[in-house]
Amino acid sequence: MAAQSRLIKKYPNRRLYDTRTSTYITLADVKELVLGHEGFQVIDAKSGDDLTRAILLQIILEEEAGGAPMFSSDLLSQMIRFYGNAMQGMMGNYIENNIKSFTEVQAKLKDQAKTLYGDNQGDSQDLWAQFLKFQGPAMQHMMGAYVEQSQKMFQQMQDTMQEQTRKIFPGVYVKPEEKAEKK
Repeated sequence: MAAQSRLIKKYPNRRLYDTRTSTYITLADVKELVLGHEGFQVIDAKSGDDLTRAILLQIILEEEAGGAPMFSSDLLSQMIRFYGNAMQGMMGNYIENNIKSFTEVQAKLKDQAKTLYGDNQGDSQDLWAQFLKFQGPAMQHMMGAYVEQSQKMFQQMQDTMQEQTRKIFPGVYVKPEEKAEKK
C-alpha cells in the first residue's frame, strides 16, 4: 500500500471507517474517493483481508441498479462465462487495457473541448453534446484509432495464446494457415 493511500477499515457491522479522517463513511464517500482519483485500500478490521475489490464491485452494483446501467445483460453473461475459463486472466487484462485506451481518447476529447470552449466550460452535459455534434469527423477518427488499438491488443492476446499452446503441445498444435496449406 502506498504511503499516501487512504486506509479504510470494514467492521463486522458492515460500517466503513476512514482512518485518515477518523470517521465512518459510506459507499458514496468511497465512490467520491474513486472519482477524485484518490488511492485507498479497504481491509477487514478483524481478519486484515483486503476487501477493496469487493467494495468497488459493490459500488458498481449500486450504480448498475441506479437506473442507467452501463452493462447489458448479454455483456454480463459473456463476462461470467470467462470465469473458470483458460481465457479468464487474459480477458481481465484485455478489458483493463481497453478501458485505459478509452480513457486516453476521452482525455483527448476533453482537451479539444477545452481548446474550443476555454477553461470555464466545466463538465456541462449540454456543452459535451454540442462538442460531440460538431466534432463528428474527429470523433470518428479517434474512435477508429481506439477500435484499431483494441483489435491489435486482441490479436496480440491470440498470438500469445497460440505461442503458449505451441510450447505446451509442440507436436499437436498446427497453425491455422498451415492447416489451409495441407488441404
